[in-house]
Amino acid sequence: MDGWAERAGTVRVIGTGVMGRGIAQLAAAGGLTVELADARPEAVASAVEYVSAMFDKLVAKGRMTAEDAAAARARLRPVDDPLAPADDCDLVVEAVREDLATKRELFAALEKVCPDRTVLATNTSSLSVTAIGAGLADPSRLAGLHFFNPVPLMRLVEVIAGARTAAWIPGALADLVRRLGHRPVLAPDTPGFLVNHAGRGLVTEALQILAEGAAEPVDVDRIARDVLGLRMGPCELLDLTGLDVSHPVLESIWSGFYDEPRLRPSRITRARMEAGLLGRKTGEGFYRYVDGAKQEPPEPAAPAAEARPIWVHDTEPGVRDALASLLGEVERGDRPSADAVVLVAPYGRSALDVALEHGLPAERVLGLDPLGGFASRLTLAVHPGVDPAAGRAALAALAATGRPVTVVRDAPAPVAQRLLASIVNVGCAIAEQRLARPDDIDAAVRLGLGYPRGPLEWGDDAGAATVLRVLRGLHASTGDPRYRPSLWLVERAALGLPLTAAGTAPSDLL
Repeated sequence: MDGWAERAGTVRVIGTGVMGRGIAQLAAAGGLTVELADARPEAVASAVEYVSAMFDKLVAKGRMTAEDAAAARARLRPVDDPLAPADDCDLVVEAVREDLATKRELFAALEKVCPDRTVLATNTSSLSVTAIGAGLADPSRLAGLHFFNPVPLMRLVEVIAGARTAAWIPGALADLVRRLGHRPVLAPDTPGFLVNHAGRGLVTEALQILAEGAAEPVDVDRIARDVLGLRMGPCELLDLTGLDVSHPVLESIWSGFYDEPRLRPSRITRARMEAGLLGRKTGEGFYRYVDGAKQEPPEPAAPAAEARPIWVHDTEPGVRDALASLLGEVERGDRPSADAVVLVAPYGRSALDVALEHGLPAERVLGLDPLGGFASRLTLAVHPGVDPAAGRAALAALAATGRPVTVVRDAPAPVAQRLLASIVNVGCAIAEQRLARPDDIDAAVRLGLGYPRGPLEWGDDAGAATVLRVLRGLHASTGDPRYRPSLWLVERAALGLPLTAAGTAPSDLL
Protein backbone atom coordinates (compact mmCIF):
# COMPACT_ATOMS: atom_id res chain seq x y z
CA MET A 1 0.00 0.00 0.00
CA ASP A 2 1.82 3.08 -1.28
CA GLY A 3 2.58 5.76 1.28
CA TRP A 4 1.36 3.80 4.31
CA ALA A 5 4.55 4.37 6.30
CA GLU A 6 4.46 8.12 5.66
CA ARG A 7 0.78 8.39 6.59
CA ALA A 8 0.95 6.20 9.69
CA GLY A 9 0.29 8.34 12.74
CA THR A 10 -0.77 6.10 15.62
CA VAL A 11 0.58 2.82 16.95
CA ARG A 12 -0.75 0.81 19.88
CA VAL A 13 1.90 -1.07 21.85
CA ILE A 14 0.51 -3.92 23.92
CA GLY A 15 2.76 -5.08 26.71
CA THR A 16 4.70 -2.68 28.92
CA GLY A 17 7.70 -4.77 29.83
CA VAL A 18 11.23 -3.96 28.73
CA MET A 19 10.51 -4.48 25.04
CA GLY A 20 7.16 -2.69 25.05
CA ARG A 21 8.64 0.33 26.78
CA GLY A 22 11.55 0.45 24.34
CA ILE A 23 9.25 0.24 21.32
CA ALA A 24 7.04 2.97 22.76
CA GLN A 25 10.04 5.24 23.36
CA LEU A 26 11.33 4.76 19.82
CA ALA A 27 7.93 5.33 18.23
CA ALA A 28 7.08 8.43 20.28
CA ALA A 29 10.51 9.96 19.62
CA GLY A 30 10.00 9.19 15.93
CA GLY A 31 6.80 11.25 15.73
CA LEU A 32 4.12 8.59 16.19
CA THR A 33 1.29 8.83 18.66
CA VAL A 34 1.72 5.83 20.96
CA GLU A 35 -1.15 4.14 22.75
CA LEU A 36 0.34 2.10 25.61
CA ALA A 37 -1.75 -0.81 26.85
CA ASP A 38 -1.30 -3.78 29.15
CA ALA A 39 -3.47 -6.44 30.77
CA ARG A 40 -2.48 -4.79 34.07
CA PRO A 41 -3.69 -1.17 34.00
CA GLU A 42 -1.28 -0.16 36.77
CA ALA A 43 1.63 -1.22 34.57
CA VAL A 44 0.64 1.32 31.92
CA ALA A 45 1.09 4.34 34.19
CA SER A 46 4.46 3.01 35.29
CA ALA A 47 5.53 2.54 31.66
CA VAL A 48 4.50 6.07 30.69
CA GLU A 49 6.46 7.42 33.64
CA TYR A 50 9.48 5.33 32.69
CA VAL A 51 9.51 6.40 29.04
CA SER A 52 9.07 10.04 30.04
CA ALA A 53 12.05 9.73 32.38
CA MET A 54 14.11 8.29 29.52
CA PHE A 55 13.36 11.39 27.45
CA ASP A 56 14.52 13.55 30.37
CA LYS A 57 17.79 11.60 30.50
CA LEU A 58 18.34 12.13 26.79
CA VAL A 59 17.83 15.86 27.26
CA ALA A 60 20.34 15.89 30.13
CA LYS A 61 22.88 14.11 27.90
CA GLY A 62 22.31 16.55 25.05
CA ARG A 63 20.89 13.87 22.77
CA MET A 64 17.43 15.41 22.59
CA THR A 65 16.14 18.95 22.88
CA ALA A 66 13.74 19.85 25.65
CA GLU A 67 11.14 20.79 23.03
CA ASP A 68 11.42 17.43 21.26
CA ALA A 69 11.20 15.59 24.58
CA ALA A 70 8.06 17.50 25.55
CA ALA A 71 6.48 16.72 22.18
CA ALA A 72 7.37 13.03 22.49
CA ARG A 73 5.90 12.84 26.00
CA ALA A 74 2.70 14.42 24.70
CA ARG A 75 2.41 11.62 22.14
CA LEU A 76 2.25 8.94 24.88
CA ARG A 77 -1.35 7.94 25.57
CA PRO A 78 -2.21 5.38 28.25
CA VAL A 79 -4.98 2.95 27.34
CA ASP A 80 -6.83 1.02 30.04
CA ASP A 81 -7.74 -1.98 27.92
CA PRO A 82 -5.55 -3.60 25.23
CA LEU A 83 -8.77 -4.45 23.39
CA ALA A 84 -10.25 -0.95 23.50
CA PRO A 85 -11.58 0.22 20.09
CA ALA A 86 -8.56 0.99 17.88
CA ASP A 87 -10.20 3.07 15.17
CA ASP A 88 -7.26 5.51 15.00
CA CYS A 89 -4.49 2.90 14.98
CA ASP A 90 -2.50 2.29 11.84
CA LEU A 91 -0.41 -0.34 13.56
CA VAL A 92 -0.67 -2.54 16.65
CA VAL A 93 2.54 -4.07 18.01
CA GLU A 94 2.26 -6.92 20.48
CA ALA A 95 5.08 -7.37 23.02
CA VAL A 96 3.56 -9.83 25.49
CA ARG A 97 5.06 -13.03 26.84
CA GLU A 98 6.59 -15.52 24.41
CA ASP A 99 3.76 -18.04 24.32
CA LEU A 100 1.97 -19.14 21.16
CA ALA A 101 -1.47 -19.60 22.73
CA THR A 102 -1.31 -16.20 24.44
CA LYS A 103 -0.36 -14.40 21.25
CA ARG A 104 -2.95 -16.20 19.14
CA GLU A 105 -5.69 -15.36 21.61
CA LEU A 106 -4.65 -11.69 21.72
CA PHE A 107 -4.55 -11.25 17.95
CA ALA A 108 -7.87 -13.04 17.46
CA ALA A 109 -9.43 -10.52 19.83
CA LEU A 110 -7.60 -7.55 18.29
CA GLU A 111 -8.85 -8.50 14.85
CA LYS A 112 -12.37 -7.73 16.05
CA VAL A 113 -11.61 -4.26 17.43
CA CYS A 114 -9.18 -2.98 14.78
CA PRO A 115 -10.33 -1.63 11.42
CA ASP A 116 -9.33 -3.60 8.33
CA ARG A 117 -6.61 -1.04 7.49
CA THR A 118 -4.77 -1.65 10.78
CA VAL A 119 -1.60 -3.71 10.42
CA LEU A 120 -0.98 -6.21 13.20
CA ALA A 121 2.62 -6.99 14.22
CA THR A 122 4.16 -9.42 16.68
CA ASN A 123 7.48 -8.76 18.38
CA THR A 124 8.10 -12.48 18.82
CA SER A 125 11.74 -13.49 18.97
CA SER A 126 11.28 -17.21 18.40
CA LEU A 127 7.73 -18.20 17.46
CA SER A 128 6.56 -18.70 13.90
CA VAL A 129 4.69 -15.69 12.56
CA THR A 130 2.71 -18.06 10.34
CA ALA A 131 1.72 -20.14 13.37
CA ILE A 132 0.60 -17.04 15.28
CA GLY A 133 -1.40 -15.83 12.29
CA ALA A 134 -3.09 -19.22 11.84
CA GLY A 135 -5.57 -18.21 14.55
CA LEU A 136 -6.78 -15.15 12.60
CA ALA A 137 -9.73 -14.95 10.27
CA ASP A 138 -7.52 -12.75 8.07
CA PRO A 139 -3.85 -13.73 8.57
CA SER A 140 -2.81 -11.47 5.70
CA ARG A 141 -2.70 -8.45 8.03
CA LEU A 142 -0.16 -9.96 10.46
CA ALA A 143 3.64 -9.71 10.21
CA GLY A 144 6.60 -9.99 12.54
CA LEU A 145 8.37 -6.86 13.74
CA HIS A 146 11.23 -8.11 15.88
CA PHE A 147 13.04 -5.39 17.82
CA PHE A 148 16.19 -6.05 19.84
CA ASN A 149 16.87 -5.03 23.41
CA PRO A 150 17.55 -2.22 24.28
CA VAL A 151 15.26 -1.02 21.50
CA PRO A 152 16.40 2.62 21.25
CA LEU A 153 20.08 1.59 21.00
CA MET A 154 19.87 -1.63 18.98
CA ARG A 155 19.22 -0.15 15.58
CA LEU A 156 18.20 -3.39 13.87
CA VAL A 157 14.63 -4.59 13.31
CA GLU A 158 13.73 -7.88 11.66
CA VAL A 159 10.63 -7.62 9.46
CA ILE A 160 9.13 -11.07 9.01
CA ALA A 161 6.43 -12.06 6.55
CA GLY A 162 4.32 -15.07 7.47
CA ALA A 163 3.15 -17.48 4.78
CA ARG A 164 -0.08 -15.49 4.36
CA THR A 165 1.14 -11.94 5.06
CA ALA A 166 -0.06 -9.48 2.41
CA ALA A 167 2.72 -8.71 -0.07
CA TRP A 168 2.71 -4.96 0.62
CA ILE A 169 3.09 -5.15 4.40
CA PRO A 170 6.79 -6.12 4.82
CA GLY A 171 7.95 -3.26 2.61
CA ALA A 172 5.62 -0.82 4.35
CA LEU A 173 6.86 -1.87 7.79
CA ALA A 174 10.46 -1.60 6.60
CA ASP A 175 9.76 1.97 5.47
CA LEU A 176 8.26 2.77 8.87
CA VAL A 177 11.32 1.34 10.63
CA ARG A 178 13.55 3.60 8.51
CA ARG A 179 11.31 6.55 9.39
CA LEU A 180 12.03 5.80 13.05
CA GLY A 181 15.77 5.83 12.38
CA HIS A 182 16.43 2.08 12.57
CA ARG A 183 17.69 -0.40 9.98
CA PRO A 184 15.14 -2.99 8.81
CA VAL A 185 16.09 -6.37 7.40
CA LEU A 186 13.64 -8.66 5.67
CA ALA A 187 13.93 -11.93 7.57
CA PRO A 188 12.43 -15.32 6.78
CA ASP A 189 9.76 -16.94 8.93
CA THR A 190 12.11 -19.80 9.73
CA PRO A 191 13.66 -20.92 13.04
CA GLY A 192 15.84 -18.13 14.42
CA PHE A 193 14.62 -15.72 11.73
CA LEU A 194 17.83 -14.11 10.43
CA VAL A 195 20.01 -12.90 13.32
CA ASN A 196 19.80 -15.99 15.51
CA HIS A 197 20.18 -18.29 12.50
CA ALA A 198 23.31 -16.49 11.29
CA GLY A 199 24.73 -16.49 14.82
CA ARG A 200 24.85 -20.30 14.90
CA GLY A 201 28.05 -20.30 12.82
CA LEU A 202 30.23 -18.97 15.64
CA VAL A 203 28.73 -20.74 18.63
CA THR A 204 28.26 -24.23 17.20
CA GLU A 205 31.82 -24.37 15.83
CA ALA A 206 33.25 -23.10 19.12
CA LEU A 207 31.42 -25.89 20.93
CA GLN A 208 32.71 -28.43 18.40
CA ILE A 209 36.27 -27.24 19.07
CA LEU A 210 35.70 -27.68 22.81
CA ALA A 211 34.14 -31.10 22.31
CA GLU A 212 37.25 -32.25 20.42
CA GLY A 213 39.52 -31.01 23.20
CA ALA A 214 41.37 -28.81 20.73
CA ALA A 215 41.28 -25.74 23.00
CA GLU A 216 39.93 -24.48 26.31
CA PRO A 217 37.05 -21.97 26.53
CA VAL A 218 39.37 -19.09 27.45
CA ASP A 219 41.62 -19.96 24.50
CA VAL A 220 38.71 -19.91 22.05
CA ASP A 221 37.47 -16.60 23.43
CA ARG A 222 40.89 -14.93 23.31
CA ILE A 223 41.44 -16.05 19.74
CA ALA A 224 37.96 -14.89 18.73
CA ARG A 225 38.55 -11.46 20.26
CA ASP A 226 42.15 -10.85 19.25
CA VAL A 227 42.40 -12.55 15.86
CA LEU A 228 38.85 -12.14 14.55
CA GLY A 229 38.12 -8.84 16.27
CA LEU A 230 34.93 -9.94 18.01
CA ARG A 231 33.96 -7.90 21.04
CA MET A 232 33.05 -11.04 22.96
CA GLY A 233 34.13 -14.64 22.54
CA PRO A 234 31.56 -17.39 22.02
CA CYS A 235 31.91 -18.87 25.52
CA GLU A 236 31.59 -15.43 27.11
CA LEU A 237 28.50 -14.88 24.98
CA LEU A 238 26.91 -18.13 26.14
CA ASP A 239 27.62 -17.14 29.75
CA LEU A 240 26.03 -13.75 29.17
CA THR A 241 22.79 -15.05 27.65
CA GLY A 242 22.64 -18.08 29.95
CA LEU A 243 22.54 -21.70 28.83
CA ASP A 244 18.93 -22.01 29.98
CA VAL A 245 18.19 -19.61 27.11
CA SER A 246 20.96 -20.45 24.64
CA HIS A 247 20.85 -24.23 24.59
CA PRO A 248 17.10 -24.53 23.85
CA VAL A 249 17.59 -22.00 21.02
CA LEU A 250 20.46 -24.09 19.64
CA GLU A 251 18.27 -27.19 19.69
CA SER A 252 15.17 -25.50 18.29
CA ILE A 253 16.99 -23.96 15.31
CA TRP A 254 18.77 -27.25 14.58
CA SER A 255 15.58 -29.32 14.75
CA GLY A 256 13.63 -26.63 12.89
CA PHE A 257 15.96 -27.09 9.94
CA TYR A 258 15.55 -30.87 10.21
CA ASP A 259 18.92 -31.62 11.78
CA GLU A 260 21.03 -29.56 9.39
CA PRO A 261 24.64 -30.51 10.38
CA ARG A 262 25.95 -26.93 10.05
CA LEU A 263 23.61 -25.93 12.89
CA ARG A 264 24.23 -28.95 15.13
CA PRO A 265 24.24 -28.17 18.88
CA SER A 266 26.54 -29.81 21.40
CA ARG A 267 26.37 -32.27 24.26
CA ILE A 268 28.51 -29.77 26.18
CA THR A 269 25.84 -27.13 26.61
CA ARG A 270 23.11 -29.64 27.45
CA ALA A 271 25.22 -31.20 30.20
CA ARG A 272 26.24 -27.82 31.61
CA MET A 273 22.67 -26.56 31.49
CA GLU A 274 21.45 -29.61 33.42
CA ALA A 275 24.24 -29.06 35.96
CA GLY A 276 23.08 -25.48 36.55
CA LEU A 277 26.27 -23.96 35.07
CA LEU A 278 24.25 -21.33 33.28
CA GLY A 279 26.72 -18.45 33.28
CA ARG A 280 26.58 -15.02 34.88
CA LYS A 281 23.13 -15.50 36.37
CA THR A 282 24.32 -18.46 38.49
CA GLY A 283 27.84 -17.21 39.13
CA GLU A 284 29.45 -20.02 37.18
CA GLY A 285 29.47 -21.13 33.58
CA PHE A 286 32.47 -21.41 31.31
CA TYR A 287 33.92 -18.83 33.74
CA ARG A 288 33.36 -18.03 37.40
CA TYR A 289 31.78 -14.69 38.32
CA VAL A 290 32.29 -12.72 41.51
CA ASP A 291 29.83 -9.87 42.00
CA GLY A 292 29.04 -10.18 38.32
CA ALA A 293 32.68 -9.81 37.24
CA LYS A 294 34.18 -12.52 35.06
CA GLN A 295 37.21 -14.25 36.57
CA GLU A 296 39.39 -14.86 33.55
CA PRO A 297 42.67 -16.72 34.21
CA PRO A 298 45.86 -14.79 33.47
CA GLU A 299 47.83 -15.36 30.31
CA PRO A 300 50.30 -18.21 30.91
CA ALA A 301 53.93 -17.19 31.22
CA ALA A 302 56.34 -18.27 28.50
CA PRO A 303 58.52 -21.21 29.57
CA ALA A 304 62.24 -21.03 29.98
CA ALA A 305 63.78 -22.74 26.98
CA GLU A 306 67.10 -23.03 25.26
CA ALA A 307 67.21 -20.85 22.14
CA ARG A 308 67.10 -22.89 18.98
CA PRO A 309 67.09 -21.88 15.33
CA ILE A 310 63.66 -21.48 13.71
CA TRP A 311 63.12 -22.76 10.18
CA VAL A 312 59.91 -21.78 8.40
CA HIS A 313 58.29 -23.89 5.73
CA ASP A 314 56.88 -21.48 3.16
CA THR A 315 53.45 -23.14 3.25
CA GLU A 316 51.74 -20.02 1.93
CA PRO A 317 53.22 -17.22 -0.20
CA GLY A 318 54.95 -14.66 1.99
CA VAL A 319 54.77 -16.66 5.22
CA ARG A 320 58.53 -17.12 5.55
CA ASP A 321 59.23 -13.41 5.04
CA ALA A 322 56.45 -12.42 7.44
CA LEU A 323 57.76 -14.68 10.19
CA ALA A 324 61.35 -13.59 9.55
CA SER A 325 60.21 -10.02 10.10
CA LEU A 326 58.26 -11.00 13.22
CA LEU A 327 60.96 -13.16 14.83
CA GLY A 328 63.90 -11.04 13.74
CA GLU A 329 65.79 -13.98 12.29
CA VAL A 330 64.96 -17.39 10.85
CA GLU A 331 67.19 -20.12 9.51
CA ARG A 332 67.69 -20.07 5.77
CA GLY A 333 68.15 -23.04 3.49
CA ASP A 334 66.04 -25.58 1.66
CA ARG A 335 65.84 -27.93 4.66
CA PRO A 336 65.96 -27.37 8.41
CA SER A 337 69.15 -28.07 10.29
CA ALA A 338 69.30 -30.94 12.76
CA ASP A 339 68.46 -28.73 15.75
CA ALA A 340 65.97 -26.33 14.17
CA VAL A 341 62.36 -25.97 15.23
CA VAL A 342 60.10 -26.04 12.17
CA LEU A 343 57.06 -23.75 11.87
CA VAL A 344 54.37 -24.35 9.24
CA ALA A 345 51.44 -22.02 8.63
CA PRO A 346 48.78 -23.69 6.45
CA TYR A 347 45.13 -22.93 5.72
CA GLY A 348 42.73 -25.82 6.19
CA ARG A 349 45.39 -28.39 7.05
CA SER A 350 47.03 -29.71 10.18
CA ALA A 351 50.70 -29.12 10.89
CA LEU A 352 51.21 -32.88 11.00
CA ASP A 353 49.76 -33.33 7.51
CA VAL A 354 52.14 -30.70 6.14
CA ALA A 355 55.10 -32.36 7.89
CA LEU A 356 54.26 -35.79 6.50
CA GLU A 357 53.63 -34.52 2.98
CA HIS A 358 56.92 -32.62 2.75
CA GLY A 359 59.11 -35.05 4.67
CA LEU A 360 59.75 -32.65 7.53
CA PRO A 361 60.90 -33.91 10.96
CA ALA A 362 57.48 -34.25 12.59
CA GLU A 363 58.88 -34.22 16.13
CA ARG A 364 60.09 -30.64 15.55
CA VAL A 365 57.13 -29.34 13.48
CA LEU A 366 54.53 -27.02 15.00
CA GLY A 367 51.70 -25.09 13.36
CA LEU A 368 51.13 -21.35 13.40
CA ASP A 369 47.86 -19.84 12.17
CA PRO A 370 48.52 -17.31 9.36
CA LEU A 371 45.01 -15.82 9.52
CA GLY A 372 45.35 -12.15 10.38
CA GLY A 373 48.95 -11.98 9.21
CA PHE A 374 50.48 -12.65 12.68
CA ALA A 375 49.49 -9.09 13.64
CA SER A 376 47.88 -9.83 17.00
CA ARG A 377 47.57 -13.02 19.03
CA LEU A 378 49.59 -15.98 17.76
CA THR A 379 48.12 -19.49 17.82
CA LEU A 380 50.62 -22.34 18.13
CA ALA A 381 49.34 -25.83 17.25
CA VAL A 382 50.89 -28.93 18.82
CA HIS A 383 50.42 -32.49 17.47
CA PRO A 384 50.98 -35.59 19.67
CA GLY A 385 54.41 -36.38 18.22
CA VAL A 386 56.04 -33.03 19.00
CA ASP A 387 59.20 -33.14 21.14
CA PRO A 388 58.31 -30.99 24.18
CA ALA A 389 61.71 -29.31 24.16
CA ALA A 390 61.19 -28.20 20.56
CA GLY A 391 57.69 -27.00 21.43
CA ARG A 392 58.93 -24.95 24.38
CA ALA A 393 61.64 -23.39 22.21
CA ALA A 394 59.04 -22.39 19.63
CA LEU A 395 56.74 -20.97 22.30
CA ALA A 396 59.56 -18.97 23.90
CA ALA A 397 60.62 -17.53 20.52
CA LEU A 398 57.05 -16.48 19.70
CA ALA A 399 56.44 -15.00 23.16
CA ALA A 400 59.61 -12.92 22.77
CA THR A 401 57.88 -11.01 19.96
CA GLY A 402 55.65 -9.35 22.57
CA ARG A 403 52.50 -10.87 21.14
CA PRO A 404 50.33 -13.12 23.30
CA VAL A 405 50.55 -16.78 22.30
CA THR A 406 47.80 -19.38 22.70
CA VAL A 407 48.78 -23.04 22.51
CA VAL A 408 46.15 -25.41 21.10
CA ARG A 409 45.99 -28.96 19.81
CA ASP A 410 46.85 -29.47 16.16
CA ALA A 411 43.72 -29.97 14.03
CA PRO A 412 42.72 -29.88 10.35
CA ALA A 413 42.46 -26.11 10.73
CA PRO A 414 43.37 -23.68 13.54
CA VAL A 415 40.71 -22.21 15.83
CA ALA A 416 40.33 -18.80 14.15
CA GLN A 417 40.10 -20.37 10.69
CA ARG A 418 37.41 -22.77 11.87
CA LEU A 419 35.34 -20.07 13.53
CA LEU A 420 35.55 -17.74 10.54
CA ALA A 421 34.83 -20.46 7.99
CA SER A 422 31.74 -21.54 9.92
CA ILE A 423 30.45 -17.97 10.23
CA VAL A 424 30.91 -17.40 6.50
CA ASN A 425 29.49 -20.78 5.47
CA VAL A 426 26.31 -20.37 7.51
CA GLY A 427 25.82 -16.89 6.05
CA CYS A 428 26.37 -18.28 2.54
CA ALA A 429 23.86 -21.05 3.19
CA ILE A 430 21.25 -18.47 4.18
CA ALA A 431 21.91 -16.60 0.95
CA GLU A 432 21.92 -19.83 -1.09
CA GLN A 433 18.46 -20.74 0.17
CA ARG A 434 17.23 -17.22 -0.66
CA LEU A 435 16.14 -16.77 2.94
CA ALA A 436 17.47 -13.20 2.93
CA ARG A 437 19.28 -10.78 0.65
CA PRO A 438 23.07 -10.56 0.98
CA ASP A 439 22.99 -6.97 2.25
CA ASP A 440 20.35 -7.86 4.85
CA ILE A 441 22.39 -10.86 6.03
CA ASP A 442 25.46 -8.70 6.58
CA ALA A 443 23.52 -5.84 8.20
CA ALA A 444 21.71 -8.26 10.53
CA VAL A 445 24.98 -9.76 11.75
CA ARG A 446 26.80 -6.44 12.14
CA LEU A 447 23.95 -4.68 13.96
CA GLY A 448 22.27 -7.59 15.69
CA LEU A 449 25.35 -9.55 16.78
CA GLY A 450 27.98 -6.81 16.85
CA TYR A 451 30.43 -8.59 14.55
CA PRO A 452 33.02 -6.34 12.90
CA ARG A 453 31.78 -7.48 9.46
CA GLY A 454 28.84 -9.38 8.08
CA PRO A 455 29.59 -13.01 7.12
CA LEU A 456 29.57 -12.40 3.37
CA GLU A 457 31.70 -9.25 3.62
CA TRP A 458 34.03 -11.13 5.96
CA GLY A 459 34.34 -13.98 3.49
CA ASP A 460 35.23 -11.53 0.73
CA ASP A 461 37.81 -9.88 2.98
CA ALA A 462 39.44 -13.20 3.88
CA GLY A 463 39.07 -14.47 0.33
CA ALA A 464 36.32 -16.85 -0.76
CA ALA A 465 38.92 -19.30 -2.09
CA THR A 466 40.70 -19.31 1.28
CA VAL A 467 37.49 -19.95 3.21
CA LEU A 468 36.65 -22.73 0.76
CA ARG A 469 40.08 -24.34 1.30
CA VAL A 470 39.51 -24.37 5.05
CA LEU A 471 36.07 -25.96 4.75
CA ARG A 472 37.20 -28.55 2.22
CA GLY A 473 40.19 -29.41 4.37
CA LEU A 474 37.98 -29.91 7.43
CA HIS A 475 35.43 -31.89 5.44
CA ALA A 476 38.05 -34.17 3.91
CA SER A 477 39.84 -34.74 7.23
CA THR A 478 36.81 -35.31 9.45
CA GLY A 479 34.09 -36.50 7.08
CA ASP A 480 31.71 -34.33 9.09
CA PRO A 481 28.93 -32.88 6.88
CA ARG A 482 28.85 -29.76 9.03
CA TYR A 483 31.83 -28.61 6.94
CA ARG A 484 30.35 -29.15 3.49
CA PRO A 485 30.74 -25.82 1.67
CA SER A 486 27.66 -23.91 0.62
CA LEU A 487 27.07 -23.86 -3.12
CA TRP A 488 26.90 -20.06 -2.85
CA LEU A 489 30.51 -20.09 -1.68
CA VAL A 490 31.69 -22.74 -4.15
CA GLU A 491 30.22 -21.00 -7.21
CA ARG A 492 31.43 -17.52 -6.31
CA ALA A 493 34.93 -18.73 -5.48
CA ALA A 494 35.09 -20.47 -8.88
CA LEU A 495 33.69 -17.46 -10.76
CA GLY A 496 35.61 -14.79 -8.88
CA LEU A 497 32.33 -13.15 -7.83
CA PRO A 498 31.97 -11.43 -4.46
CA LEU A 499 30.03 -13.36 -1.85
CA THR A 500 27.98 -10.20 -1.39
CA ALA A 501 26.81 -10.34 -5.02
CA ALA A 502 23.43 -11.88 -5.75
CA GLY A 503 24.58 -12.87 -9.25
CA THR A 504 22.32 -13.70 -12.16
CA ALA A 505 19.06 -15.47 -11.30
CA PRO A 506 16.62 -17.23 -13.66
CA SER A 507 14.17 -14.38 -13.15
CA ASP A 508 16.72 -11.99 -14.65
CA LEU A 509 16.14 -13.63 -18.04
CA LEU A 510 12.38 -13.26 -18.02
